[in-house]
Amino acid sequence: MALSPKKRTNDDISDDEEEDKAKHLKLEMSRNCPYLDTINRHLLDFDFEKLCSVSLSHLNVYACLVCGKYFQGRGQKSHAYTHSVQVNHHVFLNLHNLRFYCLPDNYEIIDSSLDDIKYVLRPTFTEDLLKALETSSKMSRAYDGTTYLPGIVGLNNIKANDYCNVLLHALSNVTPLQLYFLQEKNYIHIKRPPGDILCLLSQRFGELMRKMWNPRNFKAHVSPHEMLQAVVLCSKKKFQITQQGDPVEFLSWFLNTLHIALNGTKKKSSSIIYQVFQGSMKIFSRKVLPVDITEKDKEECLKKEEYKETSIESPFLYLMLDIPRAPLFRDELEQNIIPQIPLATLMAKFDGTTEKEYKTYKDSTIKRFELTRLPPYLILCLKRFNKNTFFVEKNRTIVNFPVK
Repeated sequence: MALSPKKRTNDDISDDEEEDKAKHLKLEMSRNCPYLDTINRHLLDFDFEKLCSVSLSHLNVYACLVCGKYFQGRGQKSHAYTHSVQVNHHVFLNLHNLRFYCLPDNYEIIDSSLDDIKYVLRPTFTEDLLKALETSSKMSRAYDGTTYLPGIVGLNNIKANDYCNVLLHALSNVTPLQLYFLQEKNYIHIKRPPGDILCLLSQRFGELMRKMWNPRNFKAHVSPHEMLQAVVLCSKKKFQITQQGDPVEFLSWFLNTLHIALNGTKKKSSSIIYQVFQGSMKIFSRKVLPVDITEKDKEECLKKEEYKETSIESPFLYLMLDIPRAPLFRDELEQNIIPQIPLATLMAKFDGTTEKEYKTYKDSTIKRFELTRLPPYLILCLKRFNKNTFFVEKNRTIVNFPVK
């Protein structure tokens, strides 16, 4: 015989009604928070590392939307709760799940007027927006009224990181690389071995590129702080924020490390880096004969394998161009104070016929280079700095680029 369900008493019904009223009241508070007008968008800056300003912890970090500082937690003994009570700041944003909360009342704020803050913290790009960015030259207006062109924004020089900024600017405007890193789905699922930190480099580079191309920024400049911290960590402090570095060395390290971080191999199509920048050249080399030997010895040396010309096929990611030394004296008319040289003259190094001698402490080798395959985007590096006994000297020769 089936037992009949127990009848609900008046007390149970009243408890349920009170719970419904409490939920309804909480929902009303969530949708009608009285503190939204205290949010100060001028002070919001999400470019720095997401850690608590008191405990320096990365876990469960909230941003105060009134003063812009970061605090941990939202419980009664947390730093965010203490901050809200002490200075009367009430609106906070969870930097991990992008939810807004009111403290110390501890309820979630649901309001569509806060979507612009979410977008600044984590910009997303649809296919339509990506197509518009390729062709549009429309200026965007920041929250402070300044206008900027997405992708062409200022990068803050924290102390001595301008050598990194120039390369990050240049790489962010390479179209295939830009389209790849603007969509996080392209690389977010790449798995690295346990304990490997190189994945941090690709994630931070993608975040920086999305901030640079964000058409709805609050300000017309971006701070590459998190990106540079990833560089310091992944390079094992070879490249520092506080010390000047060589841009060419940084370019070589950054492209190769980013290729490895994207699980690239020796194959050309294994990563977006090789697809965009990798070309190929033939290197012909032969050993130079000693000067103080007779003609007979020269003939015998030429028959040896070590003095015969050899050639190898070598891939490259960039080409290094040697600028000739500036003349020591001015000409008769005193006009060529700063010498000029066309780019085609520098590129003759790779025509397959121009030879150059490379000396080592043991012997000398004559090499010539012949380009066999050009990449879609060719990187040219001009070698302007030379180290002598006392200081680093800069070659100020003007290189004329063809504009047609």
